[in-house]
Amino acid sequence: MHMKKCPSNYALQIDEWKQRFLQMDTAELCRLLPELKVENGDLKITHFGRRCAICLETGDIRDLDDPTAELSIGEMLNIYTLLYYVKPNAALSGDWMPFEQLKDASVFGPAFRKGNLEPFAKMFSGRPEALAKGCEAIGGVNLNVGDVGYELKAFDCIPMRVIFWDADDEFEAQANILFDRSATDFIHVESTVTIASVGVMRIAAAADVDPRGGFEMK
Repeated sequence: MHMKKCPSNYALQIDEWKQRFLQMDTAELCRLLPELKVENGDLKITHFGRRCAICLETGDIRDLDDPTAELSIGEMLNIYTLLYYVKPNAALSGDWMPFEQLKDASVFGPAFRKGNLEPFAKMFSGRPEALAKGCEAIGGVNLNVGDVGYELKAFDCIPMRVIFWDADDEFEAQANILFDRSATDFIHVESTVTIASVGVMRIAAAADVDPRGGFEMK
């Protein structure tokens, strides 16, 4: 007897988000997020330099530049949750801070450090040039801070800064990721964790560096 394969939890979650998206007011989303563009039946947005299109009829998200490429679960969730959680009158503040200082983020701080910052530092330990290459490949702007520092656009409304200090004789490599204070006005606080994860993985892929230290993004 053949058993039907059950959908994964991730697949079910994405299906639920598609249905939520189809109930959203596209015109209102474009008002709240001017970076969105409606064209040829799609809602277009760029995520860490990757041009994406959300089909207005199905809610499916695809890569505009590479039809064969599949977006990760994290990338899709970042896009859906941005559209769902953006608050009226959300606006960039210009006030940068570590993740744990964002509103309601402190409880997630230790997990963010262990699951994002420490693996990120280990991944690029001894390879600052590779980190710079990866950041520039996805549109990063050099900040001239730390040994390597770049500002990236997760979305136009959610910039992210990565700062890296390479290992020396006394200290292991260290990294930090900063967000504009307004990040949690655009997206759920837990989604900023996924944004950081996707950003680091995009940098690693662009730098031809294999993820290390137990860092894994679905």
